[in-house]
Amino acid sequence: REIHTKEAIDVLIPNFDSELYTFMKSESVLKQLGIHTFLPTLKQFEERQKSNLPEFGEKYAVKVPGSRAITSLKELKDLEDEYDYPMVIKGKFYDASIANSFEQAQIYFNKIVAKWGLPIVVQEFIRGTEVNVVALGDGLGNTIGAVPMKKQYITDKGKAWGGITLDDPRMLELTHHIIGQTQWRGGMELELIRTDKNELYLIEINPRLPAWVYLAVGAGQNLPEALVKLALGYPVEPFTSYTVGILFIRYSYDMICFLEDFQSLTTRGEL
Repeated sequence: REIHTKEAIDVLIPNFDSELYTFMKSESVLKQLGIHTFLPTLKQFEERQKSNLPEFGEKYAVKVPGSRAITSLKELKDLEDEYDYPMVIKGKFYDASIANSFEQAQIYFNKIVAKWGLPIVVQEFIRGTEVNVVALGDGLGNTIGAVPMKKQYITDKGKAWGGITLDDPRMLELTHHIIGQTQWRGGMELELIRTDKNELYLIEINPRLPAWVYLAVGAGQNLPEALVKLALGYPVEPFTSYTVGILFIRYSYDMICFLEDFQSLTTRGEL
């Protein structure tokens, strides 16, 4: 309320998965204040959780890897009877590491628990190439826009540092299927694995526009603008095309500032 009083916010777009639940629960309160949002419903948010992915895949006829939510190292050890190594050890919000042995899995388990808490999600490792889709649903089952891409450069955390748009009708077909079946509302990122048999496995749904969303803008689909229009209640026509072969490369640069400004930003959250 204090920030809104000073800044007069029209549209609020959360950027982090860990923030979304609070904003979804507060959507009606925010609207009373004149702050518009366009977020997934609580049902949509919950059923795409990493721990619920097997049920999601069965319900919507989507190929997914085996996944189990666990809360102890004993459960992790017991999973050796169900999954072969390597396994993927994931936090409930962020972080994922590939473990090739129980010793590695134990280290990743403890590291992620210390950062994000329980449960930990253990996922079957699917061999193949990771590909991604950024998309926007109108909440009525229609896909406003979708752009597939392949990461060209990644960080040690698996985050995209560069990527290129793809001509891939099957990825788009899967995206339209998921948005149509779930009636997804808002932005999303699909993380997919394409196997050697050319099968697409859904390994994760991130329930917001990803950091690389401006690749879609560069390819001809201004999804952030469309999201703002949907939040404000304006009619939005679906995008029907995008440019293939558009590349993004992320870079960093030094910011020069006065110490007083940095102190204000870190202690008070404002300049």
